[in-house]
Amino acid sequence: MDLGIEGKSALVCASSKGLGRGCAFALAREGVAVTLVARGAEVLEQTAAEIRAATGAVVNTVAADIVTAAGRAAALAACPQPDILVNNAGGPPPGDFRDWSREDWLAALDANMLAPIELIKATVDGMIARRFGRIVNITSGAGKAPSDVRGLSNGARCGLTGFVAGLARKTVAHNVTINNLLPGFFDTERIATVIGSQAKARGVPYEQLLAERIATIPAGRIGKPEEFGAACAWLCSAQAGYITGQNWLLDGGAYPGTF
Repeated sequence: MDLGIEGKSALVCASSKGLGRGCAFALAREGVAVTLVARGAEVLEQTAAEIRAATGAVVNTVAADIVTAAGRAAALAACPQPDILVNNAGGPPPGDFRDWSREDWLAALDANMLAPIELIKATVDGMIARRFGRIVNITSGAGKAPSDVRGLSNGARCGLTGFVAGLARKTVAHNVTINNLLPGFFDTERIATVIGSQAKARGVPYEQLLAERIATIPAGRIGKPEEFGAACAWLCSAQAGYITGQNWLLDGGAYPGTF
């Protein structure tokens, strides 16, 4: 299927690896010019080179922390009028809420709620003026099935979800959609960190806990960043203009509910 976004531009946050990288690759394969943002310059440039070689797409890079005002300014200077915005940032560390300070909560809100909102604010009016825009926020499957050890992430990402639910109903009339992608168990460094923390807390080997988690997934495997990226690209397509304010869960069937 031709997704109808060839020639569009995209700003993809936290895209040097993991799910952001998967989204950048998928968009580039559709002929989208992508601007990658990540903190680590070396890995960022390596990813950019790989995307260029595999797709022939125009790829720009910005080595910056998207959570900071300076980082967002640098990203928007490189891609001031994106047609597509993929919001993404590393989640806060897991743990026990009794150990978290006010500063821990504020850091989580800055990264996983306020930074995406600032980028939406900076780009959505231009999308409305051009009559095309796709904003995708990478949140978490914990938004549907919260885990106690990921309380910082649960709180911040659900705050973003609530904000998006209102705004997305205003922008869709201008062919600007805003949706959230909720990853479950994917093969990323983030998941490895969470599993490692839980394994340590339980005093069991990492491999044991990993196998236990996979056993809870009806698909019988871990998700691939590439298939997450493909879902993102479709949600950014011309064909997806009637979908807004939604929370797409990609978890291999792990969530047991109907809604």
